[in-house]
Formats: sequence, structure tokens, C-alpha cells
Amino acid sequence: MSGEAALPRGDAAPDGRHGAAPVLLVLGAIGSSQVSAAVATHMFDDVGPAGATLLRTFLAAVLLLAVARPAVGAVSRRTWRVLVPYGLALGLMNLCFYLGVDRVDLGVAVAIEFLGPLTVGAVLARRATDRLWVVLAAAGVLALTEPWSSSGADLVGVAWLLGAAACWGAYIPLGARASGALPGLQPVALAMVMAPLVALVPGVVQGGGALLRGDVLLVGLVAATAGSAIPYALEQVALRDIAPGAFGVLMAIEPGVAMLAGLAVLHQEPHLLGLAGLVLVIAAGVGATRASSRAARAVAAGPQP
Repeated sequence: MSGEAALPRGDAAPDGRHGAAPVLLVLGAIGSSQVSAAVATHMFDDVGPAGATLLRTFLAAVLLLAVARPAVGAVSRRTWRVLVPYGLALGLMNLCFYLGVDRVDLGVAVAIEFLGPLTVGAVLARRATDRLWVVLAAAGVLALTEPWSSSGADLVGVAWLLGAAACWGAYIPLGARASGALPGLQPVALAMVMAPLVALVPGVVQGGGALLRGDVLLVGLVAATAGSAIPYALEQVALRDIAPGAFGVLMAIEPGVAMLAGLAVLHQEPHLLGLAGLVLVIAAGVGATRASSRAARAVAAGPQP
């Protein structure tokens, strides 16, 4: 899903160079993540959104632990104090997102969730004008959800997705702290061990014995692989050769990719006003990213004579 793939970007290329290959890798990561979210909805009828969250996060933890192979015994208590809230935020974000996407179309859901990191960026922005991008994105979300209309998005689903957005916003600084504690994918692998605990009780209640059915486990494995292992691997390679600003611009199109995934996999057809709203959200994401990149370059250049 969107959000979980938003790992700390500290190892990205600093000089702005990027070719076609890393761009394609990032787009592949985004597409894989959104296909994962669409595939996961096929478990909802059998195990519910909480059961799907439990299964997906558990299997993702197993996959990431197998890939990262962290030395668990060597992790200090101080590091665990960083990893535990990071993992719980990750689990709650997944649970809120699945509860929301059970009621709201995927493209709309990802656009709402995108408000989380966009708001964090706006709060940290140096210029007040940069915060107008959040206003633009909020206008886009209103057009997508149409709360004034009887045919608008389910308000309970929207509330869950706003919760997911808040968790994504918290996940960013928590992930940044965790990324400095351990190398590579070890922080997110260990944090993912915490994530299933959030959905454990509601997941077991909703899913019951169906959580152990072969067909459900297979869908969960596909969702975990496409939503975690593949995006992390692709991004890890891409970030060696792509600048943070370019990466942020690419990530801003994720709501559009989610809408395409919803159309292709779930046959969720967007309406005209929703498409206009989606354009506003993507434009806000691109604008905020470019403004952040300009500010970073200005700071790096230092005071002008």
C-alpha cells in the first residue's frame, strides 16, 4: 500500500542526476505497491479488512526478516525504543488504510492518505507559501470524496483514511530515526514484526479459521510480496542513482497509479470531478516536492554575496 513504501530517503543521490533506469524502478515500486493494495481487497470477503491486515503484515514481516536477516540479539534497548513506535505506527497505518479502502475506491483512498506526508512537509517548510500546497491537495480530496453529495465517498471510510494519513505523517519522522539506528532494511524488517500486533485481536475475530485457508494465504503472500519485498528492493536500487527531488515528484503520482490499479483490478471507474480532484492532489505533491528541493539547494549553497 501507499505509505509503507515511503522509507527514509537519506541514501538518495544528492546531485540531481538520474537516468531512465532508476525512474522505471521507482515507477515499478509504486505500481507493485498499488497492485498489492488492490489484490488485498480480494481477502476482505473471507477475513475482513482487519484479517487481511494481520495476514499481510505478518507475511511481510517474514519476508523482510528473511531478506534483511537482522541480528536481533545485538539490537539494544535504546534501538528497540525507536523501533517499537515505528512498527506500531506502521501497523496502525495498514489497519486504518484497509478499513478505509473497504469502503472507498482505491484511488480516492490513496489520495486521502497522501495528505499525511504532504502535511508533514508543509509544516516543516520554511516558507508559508509552501503550505498552500496542502490547501490545494485538500481541495482535490474534497472533489474526490464529494461530502456534499449523496453519492459521495463513505464518510466512515474517509475517517479511517484520515487516520491512515495521520499515521503516515507520524511514520515519516519515526522512520527517519529508525533508519539511523540500523543499516539497510533491518529497521523496517524489525519494525514490521510489531505491525501485526495492532491487528491481532480484530484480525483473528474477523478472519477466524479462514486465515489459515490455502487460497487466502496465497493472496496474502502475493499482497505482502508486491506491497513490501518488491517495492523495497526496487527502491533500494533506484535510490543509489536518483535525486531526492526527482524521487518525490515520482511518488506524487502514486494516487494516479492507485486509481489505475483500482480501474484495472477492481473495475472502479472514476468520475469527472474525481479526476479533476486527483489532478489537484498530484499537482500539490509535485509542487511541494519541487519547493522542498529548491529550499534544500538554497541551504546547501549558503548565503549569497
